[in-house]
Amino acid sequence: MKIDTTINEISENPKWEKTKYYLYLISKNRLFMLGLIITLLLIAVAVLAPWIATHPGDAFGDINLSARLKPPSSDYLMGTDNFGRDIFSRLVYGTRLSILAGVCIVLIALIIGVPLGLIAGYYGGKVDEIIMRICDGFLSFPYLLLPIVIGAYFKGSLNIDMMVVNMLVLGLIWWPWYVRILRAQVLIVREHLYIEAAKAIGVKDSTIIISHVIANSIGPLSVQVSLDVGYAILASASLSFIGIGATPPTAEWGYMVSASRPYFHDFWWTTFFPGLAIFLAVIAFNLLGDGLREIFDPKTR
Repeated sequence: MKIDTTINEISENPKWEKTKYYLYLISKNRLFMLGLIITLLLIAVAVLAPWIATHPGDAFGDINLSARLKPPSSDYLMGTDNFGRDIFSRLVYGTRLSILAGVCIVLIALIIGVPLGLIAGYYGGKVDEIIMRICDGFLSFPYLLLPIVIGAYFKGSLNIDMMVVNMLVLGLIWWPWYVRILRAQVLIVREHLYIEAAKAIGVKDSTIIISHVIANSIGPLSVQVSLDVGYAILASASLSFIGIGATPPTAEWGYMVSASRPYFHDFWWTTFFPGLAIFLAVIAFNLLGDGLREIFDPKTR
């Protein structure tokens, strides 16, 4: 009797009905499901790396010149590099660094961009003007320019981890996109009647922003976050590729592609598999973002 009552209460709850509707849309979106499956597999590989890697020591710099540049085989699933290290094991551990870099860059950008976007959109006026002009200043520069300049300055320093520096710098210049997206959404939400009613009865601005504005602006923001994790992974790999990022013997996808360039023509696997890993990660998060856009945007759907 109690169970039936609970089920009836849930089925009559509008929020639960809305959740079921979105879950239905997710299950019917094949591209989103494909992106989700690839993303979950990458996360599983990152978490289970010590148990998946067939030659764990190779991911941390072990050298075996007797196995140098061997093609894919039962012993070395993706072949070996110019130092005889197992590419499969290095890719598995590199998944940790790449996903961590993408998530950290986006998280830093969110921490800065979300509050500024909410303030600019909700209060408007001079505050909005100042914030948006600062955004324009940041957006006027290519997003890889500042990390390249800082990386060139600190390159070779033994006391600085360039992967960490790149994550911080990319996060600090990534935030203007979130400010623009959230500001545009807040400008729409703040004109709704329930916002005006909340203000009329004396509800604090902070309560309105947290309870109503953020809740109704989360859709477009989640789409951009999903897309940007893939772009952030690509940006981090690009910096490592040009030598301003991960340093030897770090197992990082961009660095692995860069280090194997001289051997690509004769030993294709040294470059192909790290490049494939980058491609799969970026395409997975792009599929997630496109799927979320279709789910949250009725016009696209």
